[in-house]
Amino acid sequence: MAQHSHPALHHPLARTEVTGTLFGHRRGHVSFAVQDDPRSEPVLIIELAVSTSALVKEMSSGLVRIALECEKTHQTRGTAVRLFGEPAWTMYCNGRKCGYAVSRSCSESDWQVLRTVQSVSVGAGVIPLVDDGRKGSGAAEGSCFT
Repeated sequence: MAQHSHPALHHPLARTEVTGTLFGHRRGHVSFAVQDDPRSEPVLIIELAVSTSALVKEMSSGLVRIALECEKTHQTRGTAVRLFGEPAWTMYCNGRKCGYAVSRSCSESDWQVLRTVQSVSVGAGVIPLVDDGRKGSGAAEGSCFT
């Protein structure tokens, strides 16, 4: 699925609300999807620098704060990169640097998870998934917020 520019995100006052979804395969890493609304194509998907099991363990101890920071380099004329177009991010979990997160394209498996949770406004749980051939793809754990 090709990522493309979304007109609503170019004007700072055009949209004040987005949907964010954290999800990941049981034995994989956590992904973070940002959408204009729950039924739209993600404007950004980032594979985070933390495994699903590590994040679930961190969440079981209470509130979890995740911060993502991109390295905005000085831009030469005509080559500005939009925030959602940044390829690499530094990830912090509860104030501790966890490593690097990278943006990626949306897979069919990602779409299946996002379609499954599109009517959820807040929550966490386990979703049984169809095996797509990926290692550890038997189930996805996730949480969704708007």
